[in-house]
Amino acid sequence: MELLVVIAIIGILAALVGPIVSNFRKGDAMLSGTRQMLDTVARARQLAISQRTTVYLVFVPTNFWDSTPANLTAYGNLPASLRTVTSNLLDKQLTGYALVSLRSVGDQPGRITPKYLGRWQALPDSVFIPDWKFALARNATNVVTDPINGLQYPVTGFLVTNTIPFPTDETPYLTPANQPYIPLPFVAFNYLGQLTDGNGNPLGRDEYIPLAHGSVLYGKDPATKAPQMVPPLTQESPPNNSIISYNLIHIDWLTGRARLEQRKIQ
Repeated sequence: MELLVVIAIIGILAALVGPIVSNFRKGDAMLSGTRQMLDTVARARQLAISQRTTVYLVFVPTNFWDSTPANLTAYGNLPASLRTVTSNLLDKQLTGYALVSLRSVGDQPGRITPKYLGRWQALPDSVFIPDWKFALARNATNVVTDPINGLQYPVTGFLVTNTIPFPTDETPYLTPANQPYIPLPFVAFNYLGQLTDGNGNPLGRDEYIPLAHGSVLYGKDPATKAPQMVPPLTQESPPNNSIISYNLIHIDWLTGRARLEQRKIQ
């Protein structure tokens, strides 16, 4: 009887403590992901200033294979090296990013030599950029409102470029001249550290990168467990937390400096 009572008490304590521990893990993941994105934005800005060039922070969107040029539409027709790298990025949809420059010190005037400034990285598990940010058009806006103080944050869609080889600068797609590469969403910094539209013009508006907490389920072959080229399924936990209880990376277009905007709780 005493043993049964002890087991029952342990079960009750586990049921009470479980949600608390889960919330702690959520907080740790969001804190880590937020810090990681803030550091990445700061590094992109620093590299743009130090190397006197434009540095792109590019992201892995969903359905990127749908933009594969006509001569390479079939996944099996891709070169083996490119097919391997592309497979490795299937599980980085909505979470993966990399830094790229189109010009380096010593390049000839007018010549573009794209260069990845490091490997593809990913946000921590259970943290991702919500798919609605990628789905927004360049000039479309999703206003995130703080219900406590009424502050509004106009989140626009990512700018998109097709001047960056994907997935690496070593094995770019062989594509028609009118569309050199797959369209990639990006945030770019010019040599002054300011946000730019990628064409040498100041962006003229602040950029917001929302972060969501939840699950991203990537497609896998049931038999081989190999990644499949299908869009992932996402579930925010709690639902719509990227809008209701949000974490927004706010980048000032004039200075290029980033800060965190959070829902204010009184």
